[in-house]
Amino acid sequence: MNWKETYTKIFLKSANIAIGENTLKEYMPMWWKNSRSKGTGGLRLTDDGITFMSKGTGGLRLTDDGITFIKEKLELQTYDVPFPNDFNLTTQVIIFLDKYLDTPYYLADDGVIVTNEKKAMELMLFSGDIRKYGLNKALSRLENQE
Repeated sequence: MNWKETYTKIFLKSANIAIGENTLKEYMPMWWKNSRSKGTGGLRLTDDGITFMSKGTGGLRLTDDGITFIKEKLELQTYDVPFPNDFNLTTQVIIFLDKYLDTPYYLADDGVIVTNEKKAMELMLFSGDIRKYGLNKALSRLENQE
């Protein structure tokens, strides 16, 4: 399922904007940082042999226009999670966000803005340190696979 397209349709419907192929083509690149569906599929070599990894839909990172639309036009509740003072935003952190945040979010200079209260609380428990959050999620998934 392409969650970006689903969210886009919900946002359009909530704003009383007609939903169609052209409308989606117009608004998806406007609201999503990466509007194409990037897959994580393919083959992976494991101790048990070769396994197939299913395709994902990429992250739900919003653009400036996307977060503005959500906050001002739709008036959705958002939650600001500030980064720690000594936090360094790296490519790995952005990958963690794309992989483990299953709700639309906006990456600001001083933190992340999420649209889900539960996710905001999870991130707050890590004091806004997305790197620690991502590492914890990755380890949890690895343990669950065993």
